[in-house]
Formats: sequence, structure tokens, C-alpha cells
Amino acid sequence: MGIDVAWIKSVSRVESKGRLQPTQVVAVVKVFETDNSTPIVQIDTHGSDDREIPGKLSQTIQLGEETAKQLFDIFKETYGFK
Repeated sequence: MGIDVAWIKSVSRVESKGRLQPTQVVAVVKVFETDNSTPIVQIDTHGSDDREIPGKLSQTIQLGEETAKQLFDIFKETYGFK
């Protein structure tokens, strides 16, 4: 079974209640350029210790500059990043 890659086209904050997920995973970040030199940030998460194959690549998301800026603005608002 292959890994699905999600190219995120937009990020927006919604007012809603959430809950902290009990499972923790490790993520790695890759930065690469497309054929036309557009920088892309890719975040890969790896399966938790409780998975059938711990550490196996689980999810991948990719962000371009616009979506990264949208996410960074949410981080700034939430955590006070400068």
C-alpha cells in the first residue's frame, strides 16, 4: 500500500473545540524545489510505537509558500511567534 501525499492548497483557522490526540508520532521535514524552482516544504509523519510497523512512513503533507504563510500566521497568532 502506497502513501498518499496531500498538497495543501489553503490553510484557515476555524473556531471549534478540539481534543489532544493521545498518540504521539515523529515527523521529519524535507525542503525541495519543483522543476520550476518553487520551494516546497514536505512534512512526513512516521507511525507510533504502537503501530504494526513502528516508524513506518504514515502521512505526508506538502506546503507551498502561500499555505506555509497561512500556517505561520496561525502559529504567530496562537503562540506569539515573531
